[in-house]
Amino acid sequence: MYFCVMNIPKIGFLGGGQLGRMLLQECINYQVNISFLDPDPEAPCSFIGKDFYVGDYKNFDTVYNFGKKFDIVSIEIEHVNIDALEKLEKEGITIIPSPANLRIIQNKRLQKEFYKHHNIPSSEFVVCDNKAEIQKHYHMFPVFQKLETEGYDGKGVYHIKDLNSIESAFDKPSILEKKIPIAKEIAVMIAGDLAGNYTFFPPVEMVFDSKLNLLDYLICPAEISEELSKQCIDLAIKTAKAFNIKGLLAVELFIDQEGNVLVNEVAPRAHNSGHHTIEACYTSQFEQQLRILLGLPLGDTSIIKPGLMYNLIGAPEHQGPMKIIGLDKVNSDKTYVHLYGKSTTKPGRKMGHITLIDENIDLLKSRIESIKAHVKIIST
Repeated sequence: MYFCVMNIPKIGFLGGGQLGRMLLQECINYQVNISFLDPDPEAPCSFIGKDFYVGDYKNFDTVYNFGKKFDIVSIEIEHVNIDALEKLEKEGITIIPSPANLRIIQNKRLQKEFYKHHNIPSSEFVVCDNKAEIQKHYHMFPVFQKLETEGYDGKGVYHIKDLNSIESAFDKPSILEKKIPIAKEIAVMIAGDLAGNYTFFPPVEMVFDSKLNLLDYLICPAEISEELSKQCIDLAIKTAKAFNIKGLLAVELFIDQEGNVLVNEVAPRAHNSGHHTIEACYTSQFEQQLRILLGLPLGDTSIIKPGLMYNLIGAPEHQGPMKIIGLDKVNSDKTYVHLYGKSTTKPGRKMGHITLIDENIDLLKSRIESIKAHVKIIST
């Protein structure tokens, strides 16, 4: 006999990776089933999801035929077929986030123009249709070239230091962002429900791997002043309201060396910068996402204890069946390991994360360094 605890909408997700896997763990607590569509038959959700469909979320017919089965369609990745989502929306299916927002956020150029139109501070930029156009903007150098579409997890970004760097630049439509002197990189996760209410998770400080351009680890709460923290929160909320966001919006921010706060990019979904919330906050980003989809009140986002989250990334020069080493060197006290169920590793691939919580941030930093030294994702 099936026991129904609430009126549960039928929910379908485009993408079945680690974000969906962590959401599914919250679904178990709420007795909720969510369906997933992913092109990889061995995607993380395929092993624990009751209804997992193999299919291309960039294909119009695949997305449309999948989505029309549900009351709500949401995403785990931005790079999906927007035309199909727009058709589903016109037919009365709720799409979270909205196709209109996805169309803007998918495209770096449209995203930057959106910030400019809404007086949201961001770094100076110009648009280039091809590599040949880059040289005429030499007065802006050094710059970061970002592909207009398809860039994610550090891919699609190239640092142009001078004229000699242009040879290796992308020969595709892109934007050039003026390099700014960054003091800290911050992220704020905003949650917006269908009634127009907003809440936020405390700002986190992001420390990046300079070679991979990926998040190495984060610190929660960010080690910044109360005034700067408020500025980050206010700007993140302003950005979310400009989009009229429904669901989650991760707002990535720069604090420059003069103390100015600028929006870098946004992601309209659960995000790597929010994984620590599973243990460090009263409501995780994944429970918050589920509460929004189910029409439940937004949860308490305050911190239980400060935390650090370290990404487990595929080691350089290792590709093939995944093996993790060094876990026996990890102190289990207030330390939480999350592996994503990916059977194959490759250099730079996100394979899991480890979260540590404690009142003493300095102690956590020391323990992270020990974990980094011992825990490795390699191939067998």
